[in-house]
Amino acid sequence: MRLELRQVTKKFGDFIANDAIDLVVEPGQIHALLGENGAGKSTLMNVLYGLYEADGGEILIDGVPQHFSGPSDAIAAGIGMVHQHFMLIDVFTVAENVVLGAEPTGPAGMLNLNQARSIVTEISSRFGFDVDPDAQVDTLPVGVQQRVEIVKALSRKAQILILDEPTAVLTPQETDELMDIMRQLKASGTSIVFITHKLREVQEVADVITVIRNGRVVGEALPTASQAELASMMVGRAVDLAVSKPPAHTGSVAVEVHDLDLVDAEGRILLDDVSFTVSKGEILAVAGVQGNGQTELAETLVGLRTPTSGSILLHRRDPRSGETIEDLAGKTVRRILSSGVGYVPEDRGKDGVVDGFSIAENLVLDQVKEPEFSRATAMDMKAIADNAARLVEEFDVRTGSFGAAVSTLSGGNQQKVVVARELSRDLEVLIASQPTRGVDIGSIEFIHSRILEQREKGTAVLIVSTELNEVTALADRIAVMYRGRFVGVVPPDTERHVLGLMMAGVGYEDALVGAEQGRTEK
Repeated sequence: MRLELRQVTKKFGDFIANDAIDLVVEPGQIHALLGENGAGKSTLMNVLYGLYEADGGEILIDGVPQHFSGPSDAIAAGIGMVHQHFMLIDVFTVAENVVLGAEPTGPAGMLNLNQARSIVTEISSRFGFDVDPDAQVDTLPVGVQQRVEIVKALSRKAQILILDEPTAVLTPQETDELMDIMRQLKASGTSIVFITHKLREVQEVADVITVIRNGRVVGEALPTASQAELASMMVGRAVDLAVSKPPAHTGSVAVEVHDLDLVDAEGRILLDDVSFTVSKGEILAVAGVQGNGQTELAETLVGLRTPTSGSILLHRRDPRSGETIEDLAGKTVRRILSSGVGYVPEDRGKDGVVDGFSIAENLVLDQVKEPEFSRATAMDMKAIADNAARLVEEFDVRTGSFGAAVSTLSGGNQQKVVVARELSRDLEVLIASQPTRGVDIGSIEFIHSRILEQREKGTAVLIVSTELNEVTALADRIAVMYRGRFVGVVPPDTERHVLGLMMAGVGYEDALVGAEQGRTEK
């Protein structure tokens, strides 16, 4: 089945998300749609899948124009989509999820579960998916849940399969398995549109790459193109992808975490006996698949959550009394930040900036009561403006005026505001959770350099990231987290396969053995 998009345009008010996009996907082709977060990739595929109505252009399948009023029309035309956030019902079995909305029925309209199981078994056997039709979805690993979504699409006779950021929640091993599945689907004649921003993955599996920037197609490339070439197409300028990290000069311990536990109101264990240290001038990166306690750990360290038990000891420099040790467990966010802890939250929109405030105001959100920025009961607006002028220039925040609302900035520039605010203080510890999520490659380059500057100043840095490349590039040590526990703490040059096994809950020594066995089998 040949897919063609001609001059497809989608607007949201005055904002043009897709601007006259042309795209051709040939039968049995893996066509990667590469671009930064916010470039318009997912919007385009939502138009193709019937979730959005295009404001212009047309969609053709085998040369025939199509008019989709909803996903059911797209599915009937042979298009399937696996969304980044899975559309599965946790308490249903695999078979029940696969046939949901297209249920095979028997006498009296009753669901024919045997037929549903047969559908799953047949597709799983054909592609080697190894999916149990009777397994309840919430008991399955994320990688297997993704296979369920693929089985669901194939059960509706999809000949064009859209995969939207499919590796975002996968371990390296699960990512490799997905690549194998994509190759099998291609061999069977299925066309795949692979939406991603990860350069290594498109080089590994794509037949052709279309690059989108700011809602427009800026070019096509072959997977033989270098990462530097692809990155420059994505951002419109030359980009240095290598992180230059000098050797660490670590000092004494800055923060000690002992036996940290966190149990929520429903009795679920979110953090389970977590212990670690971070020294001055060191970066400890916490790696793991999203949802294994990393978010809860960062939020507990800065006081957004109160631990059930355990201690968080901060070693501080006191000019009068020398070093002091303070237990931050259970303290308020204000108290923790004032103790010399900087925090870059994973969701800048929720926890990092206030949309209705100006850029200048956002740059002092956690410092507005400091004497530097206040006089009695009023804010010192001149001092706040002077601070904003300095930081906007120093951190290269692209704006016409620091008096403009922070909501007028791009995602990358909003993140720079958060980073500028936190790094403008004298820090003992920096906690950065997903510091480059949703920002462009150029901003990633800048933020990484600033984090390394903090390390050189002697700040203890804790990074939480699901981007394994970021973890290995910045870390002096890597702590791998699985189901609320630290599986192990390993060097930054630990091979990717070992890290992937640890991210699935395998201990370090066993992961070394498993990685060696994997090499032998190959």
